[in-house]
Amino acid sequence: LTHLAGASIAPAAPSIGPITGEVNIVLAGSDTRTNQVGYQSKDQLAGSSGAGNNDVTMLLHISANHTSATVVSFPRDLVSIPLCGKSISHAMFNTTLAIGLSCTVNTVEKMTGLTIPYAGIITFNGVTGMSNAVGGVTVCLATPIKDPYTDPQLDLAAGHQTLVGDTALSFLRSRHGVGDGSDLGRISNQQVFLSALTRKIVSDGVLSNPLTLYKLANSALANVRLSDTLTNPSTLVSIALAIKGVDLSKIVFVQYPTGADPADPNRVVPLVAPAAALFAALKTNQAISLTGKLGRAA
Repeated sequence: LTHLAGASIAPAAPSIGPITGEVNIVLAGSDTRTNQVGYQSKDQLAGSSGAGNNDVTMLLHISANHTSATVVSFPRDLVSIPLCGKSISHAMFNTTLAIGLSCTVNTVEKMTGLTIPYAGIITFNGVTGMSNAVGGVTVCLATPIKDPYTDPQLDLAAGHQTLVGDTALSFLRSRHGVGDGSDLGRISNQQVFLSALTRKIVSDGVLSNPLTLYKLANSALANVRLSDTLTNPSTLVSIALAIKGVDLSKIVFVQYPTGADPADPNRVVPLVAPAAALFAALKTNQAISLTGKLGRAA
C-alpha cells in the first residue's frame, strides 16, 4: 500500500513468544454466592458470601524446558497445614481464601516448596463464562451422573456429554453424584473436565491461532480475578504458548497426597513423604508419570 502523506509509519507489532523458564500458577475456585447469577435471596446467599471458600484449589506447574506440565489439586478438607505459610493450623485449607488469595498462595508455597508468582480466583459466573467461551467441553462418562443437590440438577447419561454454561458448573461442583460423595471424588471430576478442556484447546488449534488465543485470554480477564502479575493479556498468551509444545501425554493431573485424619473422619492430613517426593520432582522439572488405580470418580 502507498504510504499516506503526512502519516507516520506504524511500528511493527511485537512478537509474543513463550514465557521463559518454569511457570507456577495457583487457581482458586470460590464458592461465594455474592454477585453470582441466580443467587439473590438471603437464603441463597447464606451458603457463602464475600470472598467465599476456596473449595477448589489447583496448582499448574510448567517445567522450565516446557516439555511437561503437572496440575496438582489440593483437597478443601486438608488440615494440619501451614496456614498463610506460617504455623501449622487445624483450620481447613478452604478457609485460606477468606483471609486473602495471598494466604492461599503462601500456604501452597509452604506445602510445595515452589515459588508461585501467578494466581487467580474464579467464581461460579467465571466457570460458566469460560465454558461458554470455548463452546463447551466434551467428557466421556463411564456411568450416569445424577445429583439433585446441584443447581441446575445433574442428570447425565453415560457416554459423551458436552458440558457448557451452568451444566459445566454443576458437573464441577457435584459431590453426591460421583464416587463416594466426598470432595476427593469431586476432584476426579474436575480433573476429567480440565483434561478434556486441554485436549479441545490443542485439537482446535487454539494455541496456534493468535486471534483465538487473545480472545480466550481476554475472556479469562473478564471472568477470572487475576493477580497483578497476570492482568496483561500478553502475559497470559506467553504462558499459553509455553504449553503449546507439551505433548498431551506429558500433562498430568494429580492430587496432593493425603491420608485420613485420625482425629476426624471428615478431614484429611498431608502425607509428608509422598508430597516431598512429588514436589522434589517438580522443583527439578522432572516429568511426572502415573501408575496404580484411577481416581475415585473416574
